Amino acid sequence: MKSYSQALKILKRSKLIFADERIKSSRCLNRVCAKNIYSNVNYPAADNSAFDGYTIRSNDTKNLNKKKGKYFKVLGVIAAGSRLKNKKIKKFETFQIMTGGLIPKGFDTIIPKEDVLLDPNKKNPRFIYINKKILKNKNIRTKGSDYKKKDLLIKKGTIITSSHILAFKTLGIKYVKVKKIPNILFFTTGNEISNQEKIPSWKVRNSNSYYIKSIDKNFLFNFFYGGNLKDHDELVLKKQINKLFNSKIDIMITSGAVSAGKFDYIPYIIKKFKLSGYFKNVAIRPGKPILFARFKAKQKAFFGLPGNSISSVACFRFFVYRYLQYSLEVDAEKSLKAILKNKFTKNQNFTRFLRSTFNTTKNGKLEVNVLKRQESFRIEPFVKSNIWTVLHSGKKEFKKGEIVDCFLPNHSNKILL
Repeated sequence: MKSYSQALKILKRSKLIFADERIKSSRCLNRVCAKNIYSNVNYPAADNSAFDGYTIRSNDTKNLNKKKGKYFKVLGVIAAGSRLKNKKIKKFETFQIMTGGLIPKGFDTIIPKEDVLLDPNKKNPRFIYINKKILKNKNIRTKGSDYKKKDLLIKKGTIITSSHILAFKTLGIKYVKVKKIPNILFFTTGNEISNQEKIPSWKVRNSNSYYIKSIDKNFLFNFFYGGNLKDHDELVLKKQINKLFNSKIDIMITSGAVSAGKFDYIPYIIKKFKLSGYFKNVAIRPGKPILFARFKAKQKAFFGLPGNSISSVACFRFFVYRYLQYSLEVDAEKSLKAILKNKFTKNQNFTRFLRSTFNTTKNGKLEVNVLKRQESFRIEPFVKSNIWTVLHSGKKEFKKGEIVDCFLPNHSNKILL
């Protein structure tokens, strides 16, 4: 049986390779950036005003004070979006300027309208009166002060967010290169599985496929449901895997039929294929029976998740999603660090994925509470939880107050870190 860290190493060695594609920047949300993206312009594109006010040459105010002021002639109004015309500027002249308006040549500072006296009136001033020294470069957004041309915007391996799209459109980046989206084909297994709402007591409702479908955009994949494989459907599974080799599907996943029961035939079928990466059974709870296989002949992979819903959910989060990150060359996902609120004892040789609640204390510290009733058949703690606590192997007792690793259940931690 592999440890969790050993299994992750096998996943990393066995990663798939996904091609790049060029798409419109407006349609790249949640895609993985395939190449570094640089600004192709200066932003702001030119010096512009940060306030509604008046353009000033700071040198014209160097001798001004409360006892000795000066009237400045207003030459006109500059609005945001106005194209400037070259005009020779004399001493003690000014333009009224709106926020975002371009600074005319010769002016080097802006005085807010609240800081001047207007003559003859506020609506149509012909002059402004200034009685203090104005420093250079005040209230000006200088050219390239946010991004200079060729500045790095985002790195390869970044998951693109709405904030990035705003930047792309602001900087005129129309197309970006991203990794192609992995396609996942998912099968439930077992005669007991039903897609009906009303079922007899010997049946089990299909929930695993619906859960995984619901998180496809959060975890970077396209989801396809292949249906339910019945008990003794060995030939059907083998046929589906052979179809996989010549399809657009990248990863096939099953839930159930991977343990050691009479009807758990999936490991037997998988071993009939030539594999370049494989593990079966990992020292984790929930999810110990998990299976992974990387087919040698094709760029295809297979995960056999346990049929139990919480085991399936945990294995998807901590194995399948990790595999997607490796294959898409995403920057490593970091754990959230939190203070353990209650002690927990486990098998020293196992890694535990524990349904927990995550909150902030009055002092601003992150705190996590491991919920009771952690049996893998129970969905109630998962419904109440908002975080996974991961307690790694090599340690049995975890005391209250220890710092532990935490992961969001339905999103990557990368939305926060």
